[in-house]
Amino acid sequence: MVFSTKNLPVNGLSFIKILLFSVLFISLPVSAQRKKDTVRSTQEEKNLKEIVFQRSSRGIGKNTDISSVNINRKDAQQVTSVSGGIEAILKTLPSVNSNTELSSQYMVRGGNYDENLVYINDVEVYRPFLIRNSVQEGLSIINPDLVSIVNFSAGGFEARYGDKMSSALNIYYREPQKLEVSGEASLIGGRLTGGYATENNKLSAILSARYRNTNLLLKTFNEDSDFNPIYLDAQTYINYHPSEKLSLSFLGIASENQFNMVPKSKQIDFGSLQNPYRLTVAYNGTEKDRYRNYMGTLSAVYRPKDNIRIIWDNFYYQNREREYYSIASAYQLQAQDPITGQPNTTYEIGGQIEHARNDVLVKTYGAQVRSRYDLNPNTSLEAGVKYEKENLQDLTNEWRLIDSAGYSVPRANTIPGSLDVSNLDLNYLISGKNSLDATRISGYIQASHNLLWNTNKVHINAGVRISNWSFNNETLVSPRVQFALKPDWKSDILFRLSGGVYYQAPFYKEIKTLQGDLSNQIKAQRSYQAILGSDYEFEFDDRPFKLTAELYYKKMDRLIPYFMDNVRLRYSGKNNATGYAYGIDTRLFGEFVPGIDSWISASYARAYENIDGKGDIPRPTDQGYRFGLFYQDYMPRFPRMRVNLSAVWAQGLPNGAPLFNNPYQFTKKLPDYKRVDIGLSYVFKDAKNSDSPIGFLDFFDEMILSIQVFNAFNINNTIANQWITDVSTNYIFPVPVRLTGRFFNAEIDFKL
Repeated sequence: MVFSTKNLPVNGLSFIKILLFSVLFISLPVSAQRKKDTVRSTQEEKNLKEIVFQRSSRGIGKNTDISSVNINRKDAQQVTSVSGGIEAILKTLPSVNSNTELSSQYMVRGGNYDENLVYINDVEVYRPFLIRNSVQEGLSIINPDLVSIVNFSAGGFEARYGDKMSSALNIYYREPQKLEVSGEASLIGGRLTGGYATENNKLSAILSARYRNTNLLLKTFNEDSDFNPIYLDAQTYINYHPSEKLSLSFLGIASENQFNMVPKSKQIDFGSLQNPYRLTVAYNGTEKDRYRNYMGTLSAVYRPKDNIRIIWDNFYYQNREREYYSIASAYQLQAQDPITGQPNTTYEIGGQIEHARNDVLVKTYGAQVRSRYDLNPNTSLEAGVKYEKENLQDLTNEWRLIDSAGYSVPRANTIPGSLDVSNLDLNYLISGKNSLDATRISGYIQASHNLLWNTNKVHINAGVRISNWSFNNETLVSPRVQFALKPDWKSDILFRLSGGVYYQAPFYKEIKTLQGDLSNQIKAQRSYQAILGSDYEFEFDDRPFKLTAELYYKKMDRLIPYFMDNVRLRYSGKNNATGYAYGIDTRLFGEFVPGIDSWISASYARAYENIDGKGDIPRPTDQGYRFGLFYQDYMPRFPRMRVNLSAVWAQGLPNGAPLFNNPYQFTKKLPDYKRVDIGLSYVFKDAKNSDSPIGFLDFFDEMILSIQVFNAFNINNTIANQWITDVSTNYIFPVPVRLTGRFFNAEIDFKL
């Protein structure tokens, strides 16, 4: 968003007139939009000094979204994390939460994993549907080596973004400016990227391939299992500019993720100091999962004039997932002596069989047209329409049989000593053969305007989004507004207010019931949002800093309750809940070390739901307090030595109820999530250190050797609970499912 010095009257255009004009704009031909506005105010004009709020975005022009945060792509590439990628650095922001380092999924302000929009070059992309355990996740669809601009909004975003209730992440890929080759190799994978551009930059192309195998990392689990996770992907981005007015681009993505596991045994100690327990489990069976994803977009950007842009995107996305496992286990649960640590009581002996043959094939394809018209440097109109065809084939067959002390669980209550004639029931069964062939149509229109209010600078953005899904024949109308005020003060302070009505448009996961079929009675979940924020920029010791703070409140209805199974969400299939969320986010950003960006974040957030009018309980994503840190440094006397550190301390999420159980009986929280990852690097050669200490490295433009310490303090974090039932008392023991331990990784990065 830019305030310009060109032709801005003090009173500006009436914002109501702008919205009315935008309705005409969406229906007028481009030739009519080219005509200059000849109306000039006779009132004396005053000029505004140019003030840049956001960086420019690809294609559509200036980014007017005051709710978004821009992430430096170099910071995203350098962050030390297990999952890697853009999502890793998002997790250090105050509004983002995740209780697992293995997953690229995240939660924002009390929302769940499914409530986040992700775009690459303004085209929405999808996450895997069948991922159940974070160890199954492979490479994020976003390749950090191709990234140019990262814009992230934690709520209150513009109408041009889709129908989700929590956040919007918009990634723009870069165009190489010359011939380039870069790569990375480590103990858990590697990548190779090549780029090319003609001398006149009319044609450019970049191709990147990645490989990842986390077998060594997964061996830090406190269990005996054979893992063989193999993740591969290739991405290319090609741009052609036949003229100054026309640009063409193609983005192609193909990925193959395989996860094979043969569990053998594990032993877990849990409980309290006064009441310690030990669970010993022996396994027999195997799990074989496969996830294949393909995506292609063909885009054209047409600029008939400098103030008019029209973008046409054609896209195709295919997701083929298979989850097959048959695993039998026998377990022994023992109470231990708190002093000697020796087992003194056997609480439970039993076993279970888990079986799944789940297949899903999702194809989505369509086109979208977006346009932007800048009436003058301080007033712009945007509009767009999108047509999307969705085809889904789903085959589900999943069940669990639990045996406890010779009894099938669940079992009927019987009088001790009498014959138990109850049936041999499965703990649960989810089965279905479904297909979906639906059409989703959406459109938006919004206007942005900058003006003077006395000597204060004001920005307003307002718009409305409309969408319809043929599967449930529901039409959504989502009005959204943003307001920014920069007072004429000596201090550099900006106040922001945004909000509106945001929907969670249902798709495969929301419409699938716990029985395994698809329900066309599901309606979109709804959230009324209000966000109040401020940005304070200042200098300390001649270094720039920025302090941001945001207060937010969400009133939600038509919610669909869900169960959290590790990182998979299973929805109940009913819009039978209401809820609310509130919190505060703060972040101090700046050069703690001269020339390098770092930040500290802190937040407090709560999220509650009321199911069937039974009262408020914490949602499974109820966050609580959270602290995050991303810090970069170098040694002044040894400038080739660098360090980056990311740290998170977050209150544990609620346990959540076991599948098909009453959520009101399971509201206790997991232990706090605490993690520190450290990266130590030695720069043999880069732009600042052009003289290499080793002669043969003169061939390289960049060469960096890094030692990464994941989970530096070896903290046993918990992602979920495994539930063990005592058949005699019907008490369900929550047995923690641990995450990875400390792991040392060596990595080398180079660029030619």
